[in-house]
Amino acid sequence: MTTAEIGIIGGSTLYKMDGLEDIREVTLSTPFGDPSDAIITGNLDGVPVAFLPRHGSGHTLGPAEIPAR
Repeated sequence: MTTAEIGIIGGSTLYKMDGLEDIREVTLSTPFGDPSDAIITGNLDGVPVAFLPRHGSGHTLGPAEIPAR
């Protein structure tokens, strides 16, 4: 998958997406710092999706630790 049509930022109870197929992890850096975790890409019912667990996988980051830049 090269481009996602939908981007989803998970919250306190959403750490993974059931039904996501062709899963890949994309680790990236930005000029504003690293995101809270790897971006998970895949297809959900045939739609390309990118997913970021806001608090990190398994809720490893507290609210004050989430990169917000």
